[in-house]
Amino acid sequence: MTEPKILTERRGHVLLIAFNRPEKRNAADYELLSQLAAAYGELHRDPELRVGLVYAIGEHFTAGLDLADLGPRIGADGLTFTEEGGIDPWQVSGEQLGKPVVVAVHGTCLTLGIELLLASEVTVAARSTTFGQIEVTRGILPFGGATLRFPRAVGWGNAMRWILTGDTFGSAEAHRIGLVQEVVEDGEQFDRALAIAERIAAQAPLAVQAALANAKRAIREGDAAAESELQPTLVRLVASEDAAIGMQAFLTRSEAEFVGR
Repeated sequence: MTEPKILTERRGHVLLIAFNRPEKRNAADYELLSQLAAAYGELHRDPELRVGLVYAIGEHFTAGLDLADLGPRIGADGLTFTEEGGIDPWQVSGEQLGKPVVVAVHGTCLTLGIELLLASEVTVAARSTTFGQIEVTRGILPFGGATLRFPRAVGWGNAMRWILTGDTFGSAEAHRIGLVQEVVEDGEQFDRALAIAERIAAQAPLAVQAALANAKRAIREGDAAAESELQPTLVRLVASEDAAIGMQAFLTRSEAEFVGR
């Protein structure tokens, strides 16, 4: 039996999601994309899962798209790879993921790899990581959200510098412009990303998901739409069991153990 191209493992409330095509530098073919979408669907639906952590097996995070496999699959309506129950990890179509994702990157991180970071919440990079939004060097454009999110995340000039040239850049530049949130020594990126994911998972999950949803709504629909939801969401959260747990922990100066209700 062929080994899956995406491996998943539950670590408490964290779902570990690993690219597992190291012999191809984790380049994404149709199977990898559809399996990744299925893993995101599992994260989204399972109430016991609170955070996703994406990382990669082998020497590289991803070399981007496997155009030999995916090129012939691009039809008149583009490329479809999200099967029933899955969620588009790049969040440019279909149902939106309701839980946060942390990413650990190392080696090479090209094209859809950068776009996955942009669609996630926190990224930790190994110091020697090389990044590249190189689609224009292949005669195509980024179609996984970089044209939308890269300028928002790092500023117009910083984004266009890399999108329009296809040049590669290192972790120091990625950190300078805000594409990644932390840079650590090579080999430490997974442990650091896991620590952040576990810290998020230890917080009240309904509150984390509400904060994430409100921030995403502000981006998609504008500030006014997000502002209109703040007070109603606060009222709903205050009535939750987790809010009572949080208040009790505050009063007793103890560590809260949230239940997600």
